[in-house]
Amino acid sequence: MGVVTVLSAANGHHSVSGVFDAERPFEINGVVTEVEWINPHIYLHLEVTDADGEITRWQLETAPTAFMRKAGITKAMLEGDGTPVTVTGIESHTLPNVGWIRRITFEDGRYFQISAS
Repeated sequence: MGVVTVLSAANGHHSVSGVFDAERPFEINGVVTEVEWINPHIYLHLEVTDADGEITRWQLETAPTAFMRKAGITKAMLEGDGTPVTVTGIESHTLPNVGWIRRITFEDGRYFQISAS
């Protein structure tokens, strides 16, 4: 099992706490439907299916591309091809189903600790 940590310097150009609420942590299991591998931050889109079969779409923000590459995370690892992942993070102060990624875990047990913020 591998782990990589990207330090909180990824939060440099804006305050994560200004947009996301550390008092509202979440953990979701879903499939990746789209990846926006862009600067200043990467956006990961997930579809999460609940016990009743209802699908909720989440938009999740994470560190800049340079930090992700340095950590060994590539766009190909996250392609929007239905890759199942578990994501922990913190929710937006104001927007539903929007969050900041702290950790991504793949089905095979590999995980990446993106930030502690």
